[in-house]
Order: sequence, then structure tokens, then C-alpha cells
Amino acid sequence: MDVDKEAAMTTTPEPRPAGTPDPRTTQPLPAADATQPLPPADAAPRLTPAQHWARYEAAQRAARQPVAVGAGATSATAPPAPGAPDNAPGTAFGLPAAPGHVPPGHVPPGGPSQVDPWAAPGSAEPRRRSRLWPWITSAAVVGLLVGGGAVTGVGLLDDGGTSGSERAASIAELGRSDSGEGPVEGSSVDNPDWQRVVAAVQASVVAIDVRTQAGGGQGSGVVIDDAGLVLTNDHVVAGAEGDVSVTLTDGRILEGEVVGTDASTDLAVVRLRDAPDDLEAATLGDSDEVTVGDPVMAVGNPLGLANTVTTGIVSAVDRPVSTRGTDGGSGAVTNAIQVDAAINPGNSGGPLFDATGRVIGITSSIATLSQASGSIGLGFAIPVNLAKDIAEQLIADGQAEHAFLGVSLSDGTATADGVTRRGAVVEAVTEGSPAAGAGVLQGDVVVAIDGRPVGGAESLTAFVRAMSSGDDATLTVVRDGAAVEVDVTLATRPDDIDAQQPGQGQPAPGDQGEQGTPDQGEDTMPGGMTPEELWQWLQERAGRG
Repeated sequence: MDVDKEAAMTTTPEPRPAGTPDPRTTQPLPAADATQPLPPADAAPRLTPAQHWARYEAAQRAARQPVAVGAGATSATAPPAPGAPDNAPGTAFGLPAAPGHVPPGHVPPGGPSQVDPWAAPGSAEPRRRSRLWPWITSAAVVGLLVGGGAVTGVGLLDDGGTSGSERAASIAELGRSDSGEGPVEGSSVDNPDWQRVVAAVQASVVAIDVRTQAGGGQGSGVVIDDAGLVLTNDHVVAGAEGDVSVTLTDGRILEGEVVGTDASTDLAVVRLRDAPDDLEAATLGDSDEVTVGDPVMAVGNPLGLANTVTTGIVSAVDRPVSTRGTDGGSGAVTNAIQVDAAINPGNSGGPLFDATGRVIGITSSIATLSQASGSIGLGFAIPVNLAKDIAEQLIADGQAEHAFLGVSLSDGTATADGVTRRGAVVEAVTEGSPAAGAGVLQGDVVVAIDGRPVGGAESLTAFVRAMSSGDDATLTVVRDGAAVEVDVTLATRPDDIDAQQPGQGQPAPGDQGEQGTPDQGEDTMPGGMTPEELWQWLQERAGRG
């Protein structure tokens, strides 16, 4: 079956110029239409603490002044970093990246289990659904250089299956809505006052500097608890040697320890040592309320330029985005929030705010064109609801668990009720898995989960990853030309934690179910070379020539 190549958005670490350290800030791959965990930000001269504080006080004074309602929002732009290379960090987009450093696993210290990092001072948090433990054991990343139908494996299960039921269904109206849902916060969305939002939230955003065996890098983070917990990306702190350096908005520099990391969702939590009493935590919103067209604001540390603010709108929601791990294996798979606000290397791990100052996502990756390394208006953020649930697990246990379905998938289409839709083709069903117990069959095409359209294998993988073990889901599948609904209860792989420890979050052998062969798009090269090894070989050949 032909694969819809548009359904796969893959990222790999980009190549770096010879002699340049391999920072771990934000690193995706560049190829046409490829998404990437932002390239690393080279260290740039910082403002002095006094200069930071002066800017901060100016912002606070501006927030206290009357501002005309409806004033046009502007994006803050930063000058190029002095001394930064014009093509930092690398220019060979469109080719596989040079091999990246695989960080050692973190042994998280014990942390408080009673702390509620989500409570906003003086305000009640919107009621949440039942506690989620969002995980899926693995997802194979579709190869960049080889076409064809890559198969995405969604975990194996060896404990008891679940019972399910089937009902007649229709796919004609899928994705349409008559609810007329409005913006997240009514008039505030119509008239965002970014000056006041910046003044209210900027103190909760931090810059993160990391030293690794390969060098160092920079990223961003957001304070989620006034006791000193900071949420960021896994690829920002992965491989950190010892403590990380955290710089507050006012210029104070603090040391932090990594509490836990999760490569499968590209999230991590850092705890500040000796957190100051005046630390300000951000208010976390509800990413399920985010609507296309909502105004958003990204704050972070792009290219080492701390406290940089950019604005834009939500371009899409539930955008399937996958990133490739530094060792060439599968990385994070997320149904991301897509935005047109400028996101650049160093923004990774920073917050994406709505018009009311609530965090709705964690910026993590961008899409680039060949030979480009900056923002082209295609940025992606991990939904905050997923980030909250993963962070809860990392804070409590230093690690997280994954829910899974138990199928191997590829991209395809199906026709029923006179309508043709994209979907995830079930290539195989794992015996004893939730999918098997529910009656999912090989050849079924999953076109929706809980009424939300599924665009392909990565889309379904990301939906499952955002759910918890024990959650019930309804799959809309096309079978023999007819649409039916299948009820399934997700499960947790018992050895999921053990399987991930040796590889720092990468799937263990067998986790991915049935793999694609090379001519189906598996990410391998002739002679058993990985894309990274092929890139190195090409570089060496070019040097000899």
C-alpha cells in the first residue's frame, strides 16, 4: 500500500561545522518539510544582571501604565548574536545529521510527592480530567531518505487483553463541528495585551545552560512551582554532566539538578538548588481548549538572547510531529500545537502562552527548508496537558510509564459512506494486547479515535501516547468498506521502565512490533549504514575531493 509521505514529519540532529562542540540544546533535522527539535544555540554574550534588572523594571512599569485596548501586538525581535556564525549551528539541511552524543541515563533523586506544582497563586485551576499517565511504548520514525511504507510499531503487551465491542459507524462527518467553539478566553483573545502579559509572565521563564561530554548548549524552561521546579525539553538537558545552570529573568544565576527526563515525549524536569523565596511560577492552562487562530506568545532564550518574546497565532492543532533520537532511533512523537510565532534554536523548553498568560505548550521543534536553520513560521509545541502529566510522573518517580495499544501501523486511506479518508492501516495485531482483546483486525484502517480524525500512523501513535493506562478509547475503523466503532481499554507495558533505562528512553528490541524492511522505508542505508554514518562518509569523501 502506498504511504502518504506527508503524514510523516521526521527530525534528526543536524550536522555541525568541523571543530564546533555538539551542544544538546535543541536539535532537529532539516530536510524539505521536516520538523526538527531546534538546532543548538551557540553561547552569546549575556546582559549583566544590572541590565537584566533594568529591563525587567521597565517592563513592570509599562504594565502599570494604561494601555489602549486593541493596540496592535508586535513581535519582539532580537539582533544577531555578536560573533555567532552566519549559518549557526549547521548548514547542511536536507542531508542526514552527523552522529549525536547519546547521553547517559539520569538517576533521579527522591523528590517531594505531595507538592502540587500546578496550583497558581490566588487562582483556581480549571478542573482536570482523571489523572493521565500519557505514554506509548514506541513509534518507529518514517525514514527521510528512503521512500515507501514505513511501519510504525505501537508497543507489545504480554499481560491480559481487554474486551471490546463493535458498532456501525459513519465517517462522513468526521472532523466537522457545529459547536461554534470560540476563542480560549473570549475578548482577551480578540484584544491581546502583550505588554501586560509579558510583564506578568516573564519572571517565570528561565534560560538553561548545560555542559556535556560533547561541549555545551543552551535552552529555555518555565518555572512550574515556586519551590523551584522547572519544566523543559529532554533534549535540552540530556547528557548533562552534573548540575545545570539556570538564569532567571533578572539575571540571577542558580544551579539546578535534573529530576527526571523522558525522551519519548521530549520532556524533563529540573529542580533548582536553593530556590529564592521570590521565585514566580507560571499558570498552566488547558491545551484542549486551544483553537486554530488563537493568539500566542513564545518566550525563551533563542541563540542565547534571553527574555526574547515573539507572538503569532495557532496555525494547527493535533499536528503529528516526530523527532529522531540522537542515535538514529525513534524519538518523541507528539500531536503538537503548530504556531507561526518565530521559534529558533535556544527556544526549546520554553513556554508558549495564550492571550491570558497561561502556558498552553512547551516549544520543542521547528520545520525548516534545505540550507535554512532559522524560523520559517512553522514551529511546534508540546501540549501542556501532556507536559503536566509527564512532569507529575517525573517529579514523583523520576521516570514515566507508557500506555499502548498493541498494533503495528502504516499510513494509508480508506473509503466508506462515499468518503475517502486518510488513516492508520493495521499491519499486525500483537497477541494478548488491548487491540487484540477489542477485536481490532489486521487490515483495519483506523480513521478516528474518540471522534478525532487520525491522519496516519504517527497521528494515532501520538493520540495514544497522550492517554493513560486504563483509559477507554473508541476507534473508528474502516473494515470491508464499512465503518465500525471498536471500544478498547489501553494498558501499560509492565517492563516499560526497565526497557527504557539502558537507552535513555529509546525503545528496547521488540518494543516496536513488526518493523518495516529497507524497501518499506526503514531508516537504514546500503551496507547497514545509518543516515548519520552515511553523512559522515559523504563528508569524508568531500574532504578528500
